Amino acid sequence: MHRILIRNGLLIDGSGTNRQRGDLLIEGDRIAAVGTADAPADEVIDAGGKIVCPGFIDIHRHCDAKFFQDTDVGTAMLAQGITTTVTGNCGMSLTPSPADPTEMYDFMEAVLGSGCGALGLHRYRDYLRRLQSCPLPVNAASMIGTGSVKITVKGFADTPYTPQELEQAAELVQDALDAGAAGVSCGIMYLPECYSSADEFAAVLRPLGKAGRVLTAHIRGEGDSLVSSVREIIGIGKKAGCAVEISHFKCCGMENWRRGIHEAIALIDKARAEGQDVTCDFYPYEGGSTALTTMLPPCFAAGDMSAALQRLGTAQGVEEFRRAVSVRYPDWDNYAITLGWDRILISGVSAEENRRFVGLTVEQAAEKFGFADSAACAAHLMHTDNGKTAIINMSMCQEDIDTVARLPYSLVISDSIYADTDTPHPRMYGAFPKIIREYVMERHVLTLEQAIAKMTSMPAQRMKIRDRGILSPGAFADVLIFSPDRFRDNATFAEPTKPASGLDYVFLNGTLVRQNDRTLCRSAGRPIVFSAL
Repeated sequence: MHRILIRNGLLIDGSGTNRQRGDLLIEGDRIAAVGTADAPADEVIDAGGKIVCPGFIDIHRHCDAKFFQDTDVGTAMLAQGITTTVTGNCGMSLTPSPADPTEMYDFMEAVLGSGCGALGLHRYRDYLRRLQSCPLPVNAASMIGTGSVKITVKGFADTPYTPQELEQAAELVQDALDAGAAGVSCGIMYLPECYSSADEFAAVLRPLGKAGRVLTAHIRGEGDSLVSSVREIIGIGKKAGCAVEISHFKCCGMENWRRGIHEAIALIDKARAEGQDVTCDFYPYEGGSTALTTMLPPCFAAGDMSAALQRLGTAQGVEEFRRAVSVRYPDWDNYAITLGWDRILISGVSAEENRRFVGLTVEQAAEKFGFADSAACAAHLMHTDNGKTAIINMSMCQEDIDTVARLPYSLVISDSIYADTDTPHPRMYGAFPKIIREYVMERHVLTLEQAIAKMTSMPAQRMKIRDRGILSPGAFADVLIFSPDRFRDNATFAEPTKPASGLDYVFLNGTLVRQNDRTLCRSAGRPIVFSAL
């Protein structure tokens, strides 16, 4: 087998322990030795003064369909050192899907991108087969989403599951887990999941608890209802008997900053002290990204997304929407109030006529193009875009993000969404090096060892991804070499598609896939399939 000897590097093994100067030997697709390696090698790399660490693992990316649609999808990941990713997040996955998935994929387009229906996927096995036959630029695992499950079983209805529907939903979860899904995600904030009770979620998720895999959760609310939503998801995990990972843990809305996050953390700490497996993750930006339809109050949608979007095209519907977003709700975060339309940036549209809105806040767009108010502009966008408009909401404060970053059980994600746009959230191109540049080198929120653990071994352990995220003999040779003062993110909200730079080497399964900011190979990744315990 081909042997590559990396000599004299500063080894950070991913475990969080201090760096050690030493060698690393790659043999085939595995790490053969760490520390001292005297074996002969076909190639020798001098890593003197540079960090050698495991490839980064991003357990929250929405590139589910892009592996099959975009041959360059890996560049943004590999430039950041991401060698493994997990899709199927926030309750939104390509499978399961109903016989006619048009409405489901239209709803998810602002997150997953267009063209999902053309893939012809209905069960997790379909997705996995497609993944196994596709050249992969990184290692890829996927979950299924309870949103996709619910739409498959009962559409966007706002009625409770019947006993038969609950059984059907649980069977879909069991089927995906049997086929090798990494776990299950939920998106309780989104339609139609927002209509489900905690007991319904627990019933659907019982197969997950038995399988010993994790629930990643976009909770019901991240603003006014953050604390109650954290309490709810902890209760769901306890009832279902499954581990819980709270996705993109944050506190939204200026009135909640510097307060709500600490109350929510206290709940997590209490659950952990009582023996429950609850953790969280975060991305290092003050703005989030999602679909504009998250601004639709559930009472307005009333279980029929298509009808709601059509109603937004009428004067009566616009007035109804305006009234609906003018009040607070105890169980749904109304960002029109807690953030304001001036903090909702239009980042992606579907209809060509709406490209004029991209890059403006909803408030700016309303003023510039003569709408009666911001609600009327938002209604126009959702109606003419058929719900596919993507937004960036400037919803967080840096102090709260730093608080989450310092938690010993928090890990790093990007939460990249793949709406069809030239102006995505910069986290797609820069989340992981931003942690090193800003949170380690500039502001010293984390040590380099802590940051790397949050991007390697911790996500691997959370998702039970074996033999990755660690530098140890026998582990897969996903390896990065870089100088921390050169490795940086370049994407900003003004220029969001600038790739990261400064990685000297990226090895993926023992193959050199990127060197000095040039991608050399786009097919060294592998699908990750999970087996029963």
